[in-house]
Amino acid sequence: MPQMTVLEILNRTKVFFEKKGVPDARLDAEYIICFGLGIKKRMDLYLNFDKPLSAAELDKLRPLVARRANREPLQHIVGDTSFRGHTIKCDTRALVPRPETEELVDMAKKRLASVATPFIVEIGTGTGAIAIACAKEIPGAKVLATDVSAEALALAKENADANETPIEFAQGDLLDAVTGEAMAKAAGDASAKIDSLIANLPYIPDGEKGKLQPEVDKFDPELALYGGPDGLSLVRKMLMQTEGRLSAGASILLEIGSEQASVLESEAASYPWLEFTGIHKDFCGNVRFVSYKAK
Repeated sequence: MPQMTVLEILNRTKVFFEKKGVPDARLDAEYIICFGLGIKKRMDLYLNFDKPLSAAELDKLRPLVARRANREPLQHIVGDTSFRGHTIKCDTRALVPRPETEELVDMAKKRLASVATPFIVEIGTGTGAIAIACAKEIPGAKVLATDVSAEALALAKENADANETPIEFAQGDLLDAVTGEAMAKAAGDASAKIDSLIANLPYIPDGEKGKLQPEVDKFDPELALYGGPDGLSLVRKMLMQTEGRLSAGASILLEIGSEQASVLESEAASYPWLEFTGIHKDFCGNVRFVSYKAK
């Protein structure tokens, strides 16, 4: 029996993934085969389409294909993802960082351009991707990243170490984790004021449980997904905690659901120490962020 080529396996995998409902079936098939065969670039995959695959190579690919067909996230299978060019390890301890979320870092950079040594706090850091990007890309930044999950913080620390990024971490519920001790370690001042507060908190309404894509429902930690009846319980709680914690003109940058932005704008008067400064779209044109400024 003749050996199957890379292209034949790719086409079979694509069809199999499509039957299993895998989004971007062709692209994911390419990534899986590249990973399984140790091919670093997809272009090299194309250059090897006619290469016959050995039985040993097929044995490497089968369990990887089966995992993706079971809707395990691609990033869990290959072990990492790229976030603004930084390699971020991914597993079941935290949500996989999305490309759209990268824009939070651009928003922070713009608002902190005139601050010499900004103190940045990220609440709900997950993999640590946002904190790592801020620490590496914003000159002079002092970064404190928090999470309520010890497992997520362990993953974030692994990522910070792998990216050789000096970040202080603290465990706790929202701003309760930003203690004097944590601020002293991160900013050198136990009474430091925050120059930029960034958060991508759980914002999916509780009623959506069981209705999400299998990649999310089956493999993402529930703690990182759901934010109460309308998805905004944690956001409101955190905003209420910000009084007296921010420097004058400090920014708050939040990722939220597209239908939640107008709700937060309508509730802006609940936080009189803050000015609601905008609703922002991601690079796909979808409403994804809101911003505030400390008065």
